[in-house]
Amino acid sequence: MKNILSIICTAAALTLTHGQVLAQAYPTKPVKIVVPFGPGGFTDVVARILGVKLGESLGQSVVIENKPGAGSMIGSDFVAKAAPDGHTLLIVSSTHVISPWIYKNVPYDPIKSFTPVSKLVDSPYVLLTNPKVPVKNVQEFIALAKANPDKVHFASSGNGSAQHLIGGLFASMTKTQLKHVPYRSSNLASTDLVAGVVESSFAGVPNALSQVPNGRLNALAVTSAKRIPQLPNVPTMQEAGVPGYDATIWLAMLAPAGTPAHIVTRLNSEIAKIMNNPENHKAMFDAGVEVSLSTPEAMSQLMVSELDKWGKVVKEAGIRLE
Repeated sequence: MKNILSIICTAAALTLTHGQVLAQAYPTKPVKIVVPFGPGGFTDVVARILGVKLGESLGQSVVIENKPGAGSMIGSDFVAKAAPDGHTLLIVSSTHVISPWIYKNVPYDPIKSFTPVSKLVDSPYVLLTNPKVPVKNVQEFIALAKANPDKVHFASSGNGSAQHLIGGLFASMTKTQLKHVPYRSSNLASTDLVAGVVESSFAGVPNALSQVPNGRLNALAVTSAKRIPQLPNVPTMQEAGVPGYDATIWLAMLAPAGTPAHIVTRLNSEIAKIMNNPENHKAMFDAGVEVSLSTPEAMSQLMVSELDKWGKVVKEAGIRLE
């Protein structure tokens, strides 16, 4: 009897030790973080800041890979089909729960195909115009658009992107007809905006910070309910005369569905340490975003509620692919 108990105890100890070894072994090779947008946008900026520090904390190199296109679906689908071992991760924006309402055929379930790791940041967008556009504020921009229906363009990072939706929401709420011009990345959209190819864009704060101070672009309003410290003199959309307008975008890290809990817990813990570090917190602030973390469970709940919220916005704004 004692021998049997001894064998059982030994087996249990070995099982526990094996589980601990597996948990400690992760990662066993370089980790890939997929950004489903082109380089230069605020999703890419956050991913690269986080990636460097995450590589240091995990003891493995972290590679950022941009896979833009189809409203973030190309990169997201790639990760959805990847091995659920924590070595292929995804950083998404609110676009993740917007695309299903705009595209007819989404090759994955935005909720069920992924395991949430953590929310990362929140950020508003900024209504930017080329200096050659004869407007100084939002009301003048609205007047120009109404006087020239479908002739005032707004650039975005692609059909179905958050920029597209935020611009569509603005057009709906102001009863203007703006012409949407989709690009493969927000960086390309910003380049053409600076060049005067398009008149306006609802761009991420990083794009605004790189172009507004030097006078290459004008910032008319931020899309959040409160002003942001990076652009303290830029009014909110509500202050600028569009009551009720409030659209803030979040970023989050996801893993393929079925990723083991100990890997998700490890990543969540490391991300929290990194993002709460004062130096890294400042780097995020300088990039124009606000650190906003969560547990995997809270992120899962947020995605479900945001899927419902943006579905209603899409329907009310009447946004459709062109």
